[in-house]
Amino acid sequence: MSTLEKINADLTAAMKEKKEAVLSTLRLLRSALKNKEIELIRELKEEDVLAVIKTQIKQLKDAIVSFEAAGRNDLVEKNKNELVTLEGYLPAETSDEDLEKTVRAALAEAGISAKAEMGKAMGAVMKAVAGRANAGRVKEVLEKVLV
Repeated sequence: MSTLEKINADLTAAMKEKKEAVLSTLRLLRSALKNKEIELIRELKEEDVLAVIKTQIKQLKDAIVSFEAAGRNDLVEKNKNELVTLEGYLPAETSDEDLEKTVRAALAEAGISAKAEMGKAMGAVMKAVAGRANAGRVKEVLEKVLV
């Protein structure tokens, strides 16, 4: 089952079970997905769906920081609950050992061995990782591997 199909199935289940918090989160997500589909003028691929989910998660994290600074604990909790719901649709993070193996393999394939080529290395590794690790973790491993 694709991520989009899972979102639609969960939306239907949330409607039936009257889970208002999950329902509103999934409605916002579906709206963002529909907007992306209109923007791209084609059906969304799996990587497009994951990119939209990551964007939504980033927006929620930014909102949480703002609400904490403003002392709006009610909105902080609401956004944290939405965050948990959305993170459930992302693939599981890869372990540190697997990430390092993937980084080394991607660097070998691209022929990169110097820290001076960090930008090129990030691009190659991020493609190889395919959403299973965030850029911060990848950069950390790259700095350790590239000397």
